[in-house]
Parts: sequence; structure tokens; C-alpha cells
Amino acid sequence: MLTLEDCLGLCGLSEEEVLAIAQHEHIPEMAALELGNYLCRTPEGELAIKSMIRDDIAHAHACGNRERELALKLALCNYVLGHPRCEERHRSELRRPERRGASV
Repeated sequence: MLTLEDCLGLCGLSEEEVLAIAQHEHIPEMAALELGNYLCRTPEGELAIKSMIRDDIAHAHACGNRERELALKLALCNYVLGHPRCEERHRSELRRPERRGASV
């Protein structure tokens, strides 16, 4: 049987990122891990995860939970470093249609 740690090693997300998804979506950690694994396979999904973490940061700030806010900011920083396709400056590249069979 696979443990949460085993699955973390396979999905490409950190425990903090999975916990942020779980908190944002109000789902168990294992379900968040599965969702995160699915989302991080596309640039749009990576942007969705980034947005979830940012929402969690705003929620922690609104609740006055400075420790959680800082932990999530660190998680966001590490996430962006590990998933460069989710950078806002690359959004225009995500919208470009793929050129297949272009004539010369």
C-alpha cells in the first residue's frame, strides 16, 4: 500500500503545496495530492495551483495567522521556482496556438 510520502515522491509537489490545495479545496490530503498531480501536468493547471496558494495566503492574512501566511508565501516561492510555466510573465506563451505542420 502506498503512503502519503510515497505519493508525494511521485507527484512533483511538496507537502506544503499539497496541504495548501487541501485547505483551499476543503478536501483530504490524499485527494489534494491526486488533484495537484493532475493539475501540475499542464501550464493552466500550474496556474490554478498557484492561484490556490495565493488565495490561502490572503485567507491566512485576513485571519491574522501570520505564521501560516509566511509558510504559504515560502511554499508559493518554492512552487514557482519548481514550476516555471506558472510565472505570470509566461502567460502569453500559454495562449499561443501550437503550430503543427507549418508550411515552409
